[in-house]
Amino acid sequence: MHGNAKVFLLMAALTALVMGLGWMMGGKGGAIIALLIAGAGNIYTWWNSDRMVLNQQGAIEITPQQGGDLHALTQELAQRAGLPMLKLYLLPTEQPNAFATGRNPQNAAVAVTQGLLNGLTTEEIAGVIAHELAHIKYRDTLTMTITATMAGAIAMMGNMLIFTGGRDNRGGGIGAILAMILAPLAATIVQLAISRAREYEADAEGARICGQPMALASALAKIARMAGRTVNLPAEQNPASAALFIINPLHAMRVDRLFTTHPPTEERIARLHAMARG
Repeated sequence: MHGNAKVFLLMAALTALVMGLGWMMGGKGGAIIALLIAGAGNIYTWWNSDRMVLNQQGAIEITPQQGGDLHALTQELAQRAGLPMLKLYLLPTEQPNAFATGRNPQNAAVAVTQGLLNGLTTEEIAGVIAHELAHIKYRDTLTMTITATMAGAIAMMGNMLIFTGGRDNRGGGIGAILAMILAPLAATIVQLAISRAREYEADAEGARICGQPMALASALAKIARMAGRTVNLPAEQNPASAALFIINPLHAMRVDRLFTTHPPTEERIARLHAMARG
């Protein structure tokens, strides 16, 4: 299915879900209010989901003057990928990781963590950025970013229901039950909308863009190993955003496991090794 069509269907389904939640919280009036909010929210999310995700993660834009070699490296890789130069952002966390966002290649951004810049070689960083450019080239980022944003909103509504108790005002008991349902529901939406195959495809295209499959394989191994020892607090606070990252940034707590959309890192590395041999 075309990326935009998938996003429109996703937005329609989530609008219906939000109306249902509005009815639970306030009956018919609540459903109407929820519909109006969802309509405005869909428009806002379409245009601003990338900024919302970057703000959630505490991203700081890196100017060409600040970025220096990183900007030059990204520009070279973007030219190889046939893409315009995009914005670069720094995530102030020591966990090595990265993600891409944006509704199209003309409005795209790549965010890298401080830990990635500190812990990887230049060739490995090039592999990671090339992987993210592949997501932009394949227009994965619109679906990924909007899904993460809207699923996060559903999870937040579940938390709100804990305090409102639903339309019958019976306290937090009913709200807590609904919240227990909504967190897995939000995770299911993420998993249905975002195919694990997209990571294999981005790995392969990223390896072609940077010309070094083994450098990307080495980067994945390092990130997976180091990420397991470092907490990415913004990602933990917004688990629906985990699908955006090149390696799952979460630490496999109960809720975190629900949002796992990445294929096994070992299999990704094995495919890159086979690509290098071929």
